[in-house]
Amino acid sequence: MMLRTERRGIVILAAIAMMAMLMVGALVAGCGDDEDLPSAGDPTTTTVVVTTTAAAATTTSAATPTTAAPTTTTAAPLSANLSGAGATFPEPLYVEWIGEFQLANPKVTINYQGIGSGGGIEQFTKLTVDFGASDAPMKDEEITAAEASGGAKVLHIPTVFGAVVMAYNLEGIEELKLDPDTLAAIFLGTITTWNDPAIAALNAGVTLPDEPIQVVHRSDSSGTTSIFTGYLTQISTEWADKVGKGKEVQWPVGLGGQGNDGVAAVVQQQAGSIGYVELSYATESGLSMATLQNQAGNFITPSLASTSAAAVGVKFPEDLRFSVSNSTGAQAYPIVGATWILVFEKMKDAATVEALKAWLTWSLDEGTAIAEELGYAPLSDELKALALEKIKSISAF
Repeated sequence: MMLRTERRGIVILAAIAMMAMLMVGALVAGCGDDEDLPSAGDPTTTTVVVTTTAAAATTTSAATPTTAAPTTTTAAPLSANLSGAGATFPEPLYVEWIGEFQLANPKVTINYQGIGSGGGIEQFTKLTVDFGASDAPMKDEEITAAEASGGAKVLHIPTVFGAVVMAYNLEGIEELKLDPDTLAAIFLGTITTWNDPAIAALNAGVTLPDEPIQVVHRSDSSGTTSIFTGYLTQISTEWADKVGKGKEVQWPVGLGGQGNDGVAAVVQQQAGSIGYVELSYATESGLSMATLQNQAGNFITPSLASTSAAAVGVKFPEDLRFSVSNSTGAQAYPIVGATWILVFEKMKDAATVEALKAWLTWSLDEGTAIAEELGYAPLSDELKALALEKIKSISAF
């Protein structure tokens, strides 16, 4: 089977069906499975598995008791063409989930485009995709607009938690510590060189270069930006007053990159740079990541464990719009966010509904190992149960 690290390098704007074909080709070579993935065919109505068994019927006459033979109806396979767009934060994971799901359901085609959370919300609202994806919950006004367009209630389905890390490019510097004040000052542009006394004080024994700091940020409307600027707003009153939080902000300093992969690419190419990306992008690019001081005063390395720790003890509202940023947990990485699939509670096509519900359910139930491999923290049992209830509520008009 194609390695997951290889699949993450595939351009997501290409058809996901083509990637699935490539994966099956690799599987044929490695495992001898000759089942082909489908082309984008016309969807057909989906029938769920129904098994009926007649109850044993016993006569009261002298006849021998008889029992009706059980009968079973064979389920038609899921068949639908789904499209989604939005966050790049979970894009490597969604590509994997889609590929694995399509191997088991070859008549389902799912095309996901990582265009940023803002773009995903826009396309979802315009009804040009079957589902959106965002690292920031939709605002009330965005929900109102989408519900007016779709004629149904908007549901937020959380899928995983991910860490937003500070990827940096400093030759010879393998470890770098930053506290909330220095991090905010770097992105405000008030700390401009790597050997600034404030940074040096946190990194005793490390020879920091007398070089300018090149800040790298997102240029598109981004849920990752919303998570990061939300954190900066929590820990810096100056940031809150001057810049604020959101999927798009007026950056005081820095260069822009399109998507998580764009920011990672700029940091990788630009010596002396620092930028914020989702953990898997930094890992894939081989970038160094700063250790950040959390609310408890501990310096925490971004990891699966420290990401999961950020969600411990969180109370989840009924609509599942919540934040886990700046957790009080002693071992929690401070900049963590959830990511959501956005769907309408009612949709027009029954086949689309069944395929979408099946993929989402499979992802949450069977996709845990893939998520962990890529550095995403799965939902807690409590939150997963709440998300599955939302999925079950989706139906056709």
